[in-house]
Amino acid sequence: MDRLSESLLDAPIVEKEGYHYFVHPVSDGVPMLEPALMREIVVRIVRKADLTDVDKIIAPEAMGIHISTAVSMATDIPLVVVRKREYGLEGEVSISQVTGYAENEMFINHVSAGDRVLVLDDVLSTGGTLSSLLTALEGIGAEVVDTVAVIKKVGGENRVEEEGFEVKTLVNVDVVGGEVVIVDSEGDE
Repeated sequence: MDRLSESLLDAPIVEKEGYHYFVHPVSDGVPMLEPALMREIVVRIVRKADLTDVDKIIAPEAMGIHISTAVSMATDIPLVVVRKREYGLEGEVSISQVTGYAENEMFINHVSAGDRVLVLDDVLSTGGTLSSLLTALEGIGAEVVDTVAVIKKVGGENRVEEEGFEVKTLVNVDVVGGEVVIVDSEGDE
């Protein structure tokens, strides 16, 4: 079994307003993230993602940052972080993010029409973050070459799929009886 799947099997589960949330170093930064696990994730993303002529990697704050930084360093593709605070820069685009446990506004800077982008995130659960981000990137006129989430939590609402967006994943999990269950250790193509 790969490191990512093994690490998920030990993840504790917490409940936030009826939503069962697993605590994992990739999605939460706790417990400690081992370099070997990060290397495995980066290698798997680089192998799975279409990187053909990608100009920028786009990642939502906060937990997409460490993964996308590592992929940026491995591929030499510049990184744009979608932030949860407004800067007021020229061309800044505001998007509304609604997840299974929070509602926020996010801000995209330094993405223009014609940019070819790879979107990376830590977890695809309800699809709120990614669907909002992908819709905003389309509105800007950027070309989303590929979208990859490290972990997909199955079994619930998924706005990304409902809106026709495709997201590749490295591993698919569910939470059953208070434990993480690996549904597919290869994820989605």
